[in-house]
Amino acid sequence: MPPIPGSGLAKGLAVTLRTMTRKSHTAQYPDVQPELPPRTRGVIGLFEENCTVCMLCARECPDWCIYIDSHKETVPPAAPGGRERSRNVLDRFAIDFSLCMYCGICIEVCPFDALFWSPEFEYAETDIRDLTHERDKLREWMWTVPEPPALDPGAEEPKELAAARKTADKLAAQRAAEQQAAAEQQAAADQQAAADQQAAADRSATEQPAPGRPATPPTGDAEGGPA
Repeated sequence: MPPIPGSGLAKGLAVTLRTMTRKSHTAQYPDVQPELPPRTRGVIGLFEENCTVCMLCARECPDWCIYIDSHKETVPPAAPGGRERSRNVLDRFAIDFSLCMYCGICIEVCPFDALFWSPEFEYAETDIRDLTHERDKLREWMWTVPEPPALDPGAEEPKELAAARKTADKLAAQRAAEQQAAAEQQAAADQQAAADQQAAADRSATEQPAPGRPATPPTGDAEGGPA
């Protein structure tokens, strides 16, 4: 059956009329900030205390927009006679957001949780060269990173958490065994000290003279005069 002439126009007008009778939902930005989804990919925040300068994020970045500089420092031995060690110290960590395509590979491959997604999006610049942000700016964005979502109660326990709990339980059991051994050793020492005190008291009582008898025999004749 061929369509009725003008039916498409009538449908369009019906949609227009329905829309005109509804209340508009215009977001009054920037006076009212939008409610962003929790997994919004705005910018990348840096928690530099966790960064070990492994360069993994810079090597895996498809756009090569991460710039890292570092130097080595010698760490003195922790114990006398130990060996000195060297560690990397972060000097520069910058991301060029004019090249970044927000793929998130750098965040996924970071083995030490130094990079995080922040929903911050108000970082427009008038000069494209100003879109290269250094670690100070990346650190400021770290404070806008939302908290991780709660774990599913029915999900399996993460392997890292299970390993950490197993290690903590092992250390707690070892500490409890050491405390019990120290308590038993202290109890044995107290018993030995009490036994020594009792033996000393018994020995002192044995060496004392009987009552009414002089400690040493008298000297002289039977009449009590001098010999």
